[in-house]
Order: sequence, then C-alpha cells, then structure tokens
Amino acid sequence: MTLAGIAESDRLRLAPGVMLRHDRLRGQWMLMGPERLLVLDEMALAVVRAFTGPAGGAEAGDVAQAIDRLAEEYDAPRDEISADVLELLTDLRNKGYLTA
Repeated sequence: MTLAGIAESDRLRLAPGVMLRHDRLRGQWMLMGPERLLVLDEMALAVVRAFTGPAGGAEAGDVAQAIDRLAEEYDAPRDEISADVLELLTDLRNKGYLTA
C-alpha cells in the first residue's frame, strides 16, 4: 500500500525503533530498524540529517525548513530540491523508516 506523498507542511521523525547509524568498518551511514536496514547514499544522508539534525535525533523536523537548508547548502534552486526531497521522504515513509 502506498500512502499519500509528503508535503512541505509535514513534520517528520524517524519511526519508532529506527536509528541513524554509521558503520565505521564499511564507512557507510544507514537507517536501522527492526529487521531492516537501508544504506544511505550521500544525498539521502543529507536529507535525513536536514530534518533530524546531525545526530539523527528522533524529534520531529519541519520538512520546509529542511528543504530551505538543503537549497542553501547546495546552492541549488529550491523547487528542484523540494521535488527530490519530497519524493525521497515519501519513499522512506512508505518503507517504514519515517513517521509524521
């Protein structure tokens, strides 16, 4: 079942039991949850950190503010960043790594 897309007005957090962890041996960041693991590429990590903070905290983060930070950090057009971020966050939420 696919849920509706994420909106900029949403506030997201890591789903219960999901943690952002760094595997030092492999040099990879990942989202780890009960019986699942997702290795993050550089951009996915930047998106997750933009709304959870550098430590990957569980507090809810504002999606619009995260998009603003990423657009500024990467000096990219906000509308392009927004489309990519919303698509990624929707996918992560649908896979159970994020919750509103």
